[in-house]
Amino acid sequence: MPSPEPRHFLLPDLFSSCPLKGATNAHYRQAGAESAAWINNYNFFTDSKRASFVQGYNELLVSHTYPHADYDQFRTCCDFVNLLFVIDEISDDQNGHDARATGQIFLDAMRDPDNQDRSPLSRMIKEFRQRYFRLAGPRTSRRFLKHCKDYIECVAKEAELRERGQVLDLESFTLLRRENSAIRLCFGLFEYVLGIDLPQEVFDDPVFMEAYWAATDLVCWANDVYSYNMEQAKGHSGNNVVTVLMKAYNFDLQQACDYVGIYFKKLMVRFMLAKTRLPSWGPAVDAEVARYVDAMGHWIRGNLDWSFETNRYFGPRHDEIKLTRIVNLLPPDADSR
Repeated sequence: MPSPEPRHFLLPDLFSSCPLKGATNAHYRQAGAESAAWINNYNFFTDSKRASFVQGYNELLVSHTYPHADYDQFRTCCDFVNLLFVIDEISDDQNGHDARATGQIFLDAMRDPDNQDRSPLSRMIKEFRQRYFRLAGPRTSRRFLKHCKDYIECVAKEAELRERGQVLDLESFTLLRRENSAIRLCFGLFEYVLGIDLPQEVFDDPVFMEAYWAATDLVCWANDVYSYNMEQAKGHSGNNVVTVLMKAYNFDLQQACDYVGIYFKKLMVRFMLAKTRLPSWGPAVDAEVARYVDAMGHWIRGNLDWSFETNRYFGPRHDEIKLTRIVNLLPPDADSR
């Protein structure tokens, strides 16, 4: 007889593998409220979508992940993370063609603030762009725009894969997930927040990039295991490492979740060791690189903390689930989380 479908699963204990310390931003309440009001003025969502959006408390995520940002920079980061969630919510319901069209609006507005598109999405992106480019240095700006293009390309590819019901192999998925998660764009805000403009040779260095990719994957793998229940209920679990692992290794759900915990620990060791092996680019640049790497650490830890502080992934039982790590599987198309 086939094994019965699981009714629940146990989350891996990612906190025990994370020696990094969390923090929050002092500007969270006021600047976060301003950003929330800004995004709500555009009326993108139906009532149910708006409720889901608000439950995510995106500004709280920004508070954990950019804890040392000044007021204006913190507000800009809030605006951008809200913007990313808008694009995510819109593209989740689109096919590949329509997701690519949404992405083109994003790219056109980011590249050219004078373009003639007056749609709400374009206007919102242009407002963020004005805030960001006022302070961002030329090198970080170039990298940021490059990552914008890569992000949109991979969001469209994700929609095409979802349309076909296709699940990638682990290596291909990892490359896609690093881009469509938008975490590289979020990392791209570090220099803006810190008031630095790192030379490109830092990003060309293999040891720095070892830390960078480890941090990127730490955020992505944690996000995927935490969001899996919500995504499988919505029928969107193909773009999730848990699903990829089940297909790649013939794992059941619990085995896949356990593997995430094991690999998360390996990634954390990789990140921490790479921090100790960074080369020198001179005292001034070395100090800036150290601040950048610390900022990646805040994103790693902040993502963990935030995931259990809102209803987005675990509903009103998030505090209890943080303690027990037991998640009851939602039925398909469940409205309640």
